[in-house]
Amino acid sequence: MNPMREIRLEKLTLNMGAGESGPKVEKSKTILEKITGKKVVITKTHKRTTFGMAQKRDIGVRVTLRGKEAKDLLKRLLEAVENRLKPSQFDASGNFSFGVHEYIHIPGIKYDPDVGILGMDVCVTLERPGFRVKRKNTKSSKVGKKHKITPADAMEWVKKEFKGEVKEEE
Repeated sequence: MNPMREIRLEKLTLNMGAGESGPKVEKSKTILEKITGKKVVITKTHKRTTFGMAQKRDIGVRVTLRGKEAKDLLKRLLEAVENRLKPSQFDASGNFSFGVHEYIHIPGIKYDPDVGILGMDVCVTLERPGFRVKRKNTKSSKVGKKHKITPADAMEWVKKEFKGEVKEEE
């Protein structure tokens, strides 16, 4: 197979929305730090009010992982959803997202009574070698049509890498 056609995991982003600032944001921060072992970024509302909230208020937390640790965590997160994904969870660029309803479903994570039950969103970004051309500062370019990742390619990658299944729910 052509090495330029190989699909790889670019990044894994975990997001927990709290909806309001205060103790819920702190609890979400604690859980994400426990799951990933990384520093968490607090997301804030923007210039305009978001859903009636004043600007620059903490409304959630997120963390981005790359490389081997992202792949290892993705394996555990897919186990939390029983390695099942729906075709509707894949976007046109081949990336996919899914939710984990409760963090206690993740293997190796114990229930913390101080935190309670919280869920999270998992966003997986895939790339091929050569995708850097769209991100570089000088002479940036578009990725060619044939080189883009289709949803079918992404579904096949999940099946091959993680023994996952992608099918419609009955």
